[in-house]
Amino acid sequence: MSFSHLLLHLCLLVAFNPQLLVLGNAELRALMDLKSSLDPQDKLLGSWISDGDPCSGSFLGVVCNEHNKVANISLPGRGLSGVVSPAVAELKCLSGLYLHYNYLSGDIPREIVNLKELLDLYLNFNNLSGTIPPDIANMTSLQVLQLGYNQLEGNIPEELGSLKQLNDISLQHNKLAGQIPQSLGSLEKLRRLYLSYNNFNGTIPAALADIANLEILDIQNNSLSGTVPSALQRLREGFQGANNQGLCGDGFSTLKACNKDTIFGVSQISAPNISINRIPPITFPKPVNTHLHCNQTPCSKSRSFLHLVIAASVTTTVITLISSGLFIFVRYRRQRQRVRNTSDYSEGQRSPYQPKEFYRSSSPLVNLEYYYDGWDSLADGQNESGLSLEYLNRFRFNIDEIESATQHLSEANLLSKSKFSAVYKGVHRDGSLVAIISISVTCCKTEEGEFLKGLSLLTSLRHENIVKMRGFCYSRSRGEWFFVYDFATRGNLSQYLDKEDGSDHVIEWSKRVSIIKGIAKGIGYLHNNEASKPIIVHQNISVEKVILDHEFNPLITDAGLPKLLADDVVFSALKASAAMGYLAPEYITTGRFTEKSDIYAFGVIVLQVLSGKALIGGSIREAVEAFRFEDFVDTNLKGAYSKSEAAILSKLAIQCTLEVPEQRPTMVEVIQELTMLPNPSSHSS
Repeated sequence: MSFSHLLLHLCLLVAFNPQLLVLGNAELRALMDLKSSLDPQDKLLGSWISDGDPCSGSFLGVVCNEHNKVANISLPGRGLSGVVSPAVAELKCLSGLYLHYNYLSGDIPREIVNLKELLDLYLNFNNLSGTIPPDIANMTSLQVLQLGYNQLEGNIPEELGSLKQLNDISLQHNKLAGQIPQSLGSLEKLRRLYLSYNNFNGTIPAALADIANLEILDIQNNSLSGTVPSALQRLREGFQGANNQGLCGDGFSTLKACNKDTIFGVSQISAPNISINRIPPITFPKPVNTHLHCNQTPCSKSRSFLHLVIAASVTTTVITLISSGLFIFVRYRRQRQRVRNTSDYSEGQRSPYQPKEFYRSSSPLVNLEYYYDGWDSLADGQNESGLSLEYLNRFRFNIDEIESATQHLSEANLLSKSKFSAVYKGVHRDGSLVAIISISVTCCKTEEGEFLKGLSLLTSLRHENIVKMRGFCYSRSRGEWFFVYDFATRGNLSQYLDKEDGSDHVIEWSKRVSIIKGIAKGIGYLHNNEASKPIIVHQNISVEKVILDHEFNPLITDAGLPKLLADDVVFSALKASAAMGYLAPEYITTGRFTEKSDIYAFGVIVLQVLSGKALIGGSIREAVEAFRFEDFVDTNLKGAYSKSEAAILSKLAIQCTLEVPEQRPTMVEVIQELTMLPNPSSHSS
């Protein structure tokens, strides 16, 4: 057989046997092994095929670098139910492995430590077991280690402290035990350390307090003891240490104060069946254990003196307990009364009804994050206003989910920012896009019952023209509320106004008519009194508050949001509305919003959509009233609009913006008028 025939035979063999291609490509082989282990039923990773090209973009969640090497595998929330294969270690150039929010089980493969280029390892929110690989020190490039919310056991490897690039370690909600390694104190770039809900014991390494970049240290719900380094006070709410029975610290709102014995190291002395550092702290020095023999104590005292010490201790303990009980009762009563708003205090002062560390926060809801289920559940699963907290918990996200969705609230994900809030684009664990609004707790209402009613209302709003709220999150450490909504890919309506001739952002006439109808339906839903919700006045409807999905369907945002915000914040937001002409004339004299206030704003929006202009001046109004379409209809349409429809919409806009509110139509009447419009047409008539 000639060489040419042999070569042809080999080519045909490879062409009809894709498995040989796999054998010849180490990365492709590793991906196919990984597919088999992650998706054993072969239902979720069908795009990973043995004769495919991982770098072609056809492999779900696989991204390659400029050298055509696999650089990222991103499969969060895909329902994967297998195990992580050791074959992942064959992807030598992998820099990001994102397998969080799945159902993966088994051990973390020890071979994973050979990924020396890996920057981000996200295996959190799975069912992984076993231990953290002790050779993790080989992963010298690792910056983010997310292993929280699994079933991991054993200790934190001391070698973890040699990964000098680490800035985020999340090991919370596992079954880890032992002491927190001293070596973690050498991680100079560490910003966040989450160790809560494990079985750690011993003391907090003093070196952790010396990490200049440290922002969050969450060690709550463990069995730690000893004194918290005072330098950690600089973290303020970034330090979480509650529910560690033997832990104390002065100046930490979630910890008991240290008594003098603890400060001078006496708490480390113990006798059989007695643990001095488990005794509740009091403000007076405790006597040495009276059950010890004299030759076991540092010094010898007479029996009479010993009796005197016992009597004094009992007396002071009783007085302290009575005082503490009275203090707790008075404080409880004060927190239940809206005696005064803490915003009345200057920045240099604090309200007497708040702990020192919280003086900048005007919301009593700052304690919510302390509870495992997220809420301070009272009897019957309701709070004092009668709301079901169990219902609200169904919409609750945690801060890990928010940070994971937005790449730790990075600037790259920031869509907009104002004086009171910020909006981030995020990726939900199911792979869908979300918009996440962050609002400082100081901008929210201070009365808990009132706030929870507003929050319950927001979660209940369901209409095709109202943007859907998926849930919320309260971060005590950040002092912020986060509200998670569906993401609209076309942006808000204001982006389509004031466009130059030839712009790609000009909306055709039929879509404009459809948008106006959709906005009317959304407002009509808010104004309708239903069993599931009361009448809601939006108060701040504008083109900025209308977003468009991929099919240009309008979605009204911020519906019901004023019910969560402090009055001064709501008032400040109205300044922009007034400047743009949305504010109804009667508000200036009455200071009250009604359904007719929303009707007026809707009329302004109709004029904006018809004219393509953000500011509606007197000349446009005159042209509308005279039905001079050529003087007010958007010239970017180049005449491609229906004059009959323009006439109906112009008349409607005039009626909605009448100065006397009683003369304006209701939204029911507006919708009825809009249903009489002819079928949308893209041609003039």
